[in-house]
Amino acid sequence: MREDSMSDPVRYELARGVAWLTINRPQARNALSRAVREGLFDGVRRFNADDAAKVLVLTGAGEKAFCAGGDLKEMARDALTVPPPDFLPQFGRNIEIGKPTIAAVNGVAYAGGFLLAQNCDLCVAAESARFAITEVKVGRGAPWAAPLSWLIPPKIAMQILLTGDPISAARAHEVGLVNEVVAPGELRSATQSLAERIAANAPLSVQAAKKTASLSAQFPLAEAFDEAERIWEPVYRSADAQEGPAAFRDKRTPVWTGR
Repeated sequence: MREDSMSDPVRYELARGVAWLTINRPQARNALSRAVREGLFDGVRRFNADDAAKVLVLTGAGEKAFCAGGDLKEMARDALTVPPPDFLPQFGRNIEIGKPTIAAVNGVAYAGGFLLAQNCDLCVAAESARFAITEVKVGRGAPWAAPLSWLIPPKIAMQILLTGDPISAARAHEVGLVNEVVAPGELRSATQSLAERIAANAPLSVQAAKKTASLSAQFPLAEAFDEAERIWEPVYRSADAQEGPAAFRDKRTPVWTGR
């Protein structure tokens, strides 16, 4: 597998079981050009197929922007109207990711950048990060924001959507959009540490836990319990479910096989 070039619009690198997918257009605030969008799809597919990769981290190059959203110059040139369903990756909607994902937000996450951060299961933000759904300020749309009022309080979601105004990393943490806020220089190490703690756990349990977390948004409660039982039954029956207690008994680190 080739090493990604430092000039690639999206870079993929693996560090101790953690795949880092980096939007690499810092000179354009990591805006979502066609090449970036295609690179993100390719990177997610690569992560899905990479058995050595247990967790995906999505981030942006440089310190100013995680992703400032769509490439408005490109949109104007192409006279883009309604973006097609596969315009850019929306995890769980137009591309599946069974393994956990983390957004490492290092600057502005506006419009499509907000979408990408919202997509991820967890979010770690630098103190300098800012989040905004700016579509109302440029006459565009945000149908992808439909899950937002499930992720954060509905009135906060409404304010973000109606004003287009940015919120700070601290405010995003306060309302539950962000898991951790760290100093800018600690973003990489803090996110890597979080990802490694997840990667050390039993993979079948981790993937089932990810599915379980969103069940109450998809089903009435009684159905959610039934679906959870279906999801977890093969985990209980797995070899890893026997390995965990055995490792505890033997006072050793478990060796997970994902089976």
